[in-house]
Amino acid sequence: MSRRTKGKKIRHAKAFGQNRRVPGWVIIKTMRNVVSHPKRRHWRRSSIE
Repeated sequence: MSRRTKGKKIRHAKAFGQNRRVPGWVIIKTMRNVVSHPKRRHWRRSSIE
């Protein structure tokens, strides 16, 4: 963790912020058409780099 460069840390922080579920109000408003998030990523299955 501490051996990462600053740029890599910033990219990881951005990816961590994007890795959220779709808000509940969006699911309700779109009548469950939008349920999955296209940028959703599992930390073990896919790499950020």
